[in-house]
Amino acid sequence: MTETLAAKKCTPCRGGIPPLTHKETERFQSQTPNWELRDDGHRIERTFRFRNFQEALGFVRDVGDLAETEGHHPDISFGWGYATISLRTKKIKGLHENDFIMASKIDRMFDRSDGPPDRQ
Repeated sequence: MTETLAAKKCTPCRGGIPPLTHKETERFQSQTPNWELRDDGHRIERTFRFRNFQEALGFVRDVGDLAETEGHHPDISFGWGYATISLRTKKIKGLHENDFIMASKIDRMFDRSDGPPDRQ
């Protein structure tokens, strides 16, 4: 059985390796379909919707805690009713499996939250 991305742990990336190929990116993206490729496939991004600022803030805090645990830190912007998460591996200036591991874990966290049914 193939291990799901959410069950994996991010591994330290020290650079010196190439970013994922287009084919590898497509394979990982099929496991995180709510995330969009941006910047010619150099990063992935998703916007999450909430009922208010407090829910968005709580989610951002949870993502921050996850980022510290995994040692892989996204770019986050948020405001009233939304949080946008952007992932890329800065040391290789592109995508790495770690980005998709984090995306999968963030999706799982969001799916367990008590947000409104019309979330994205």
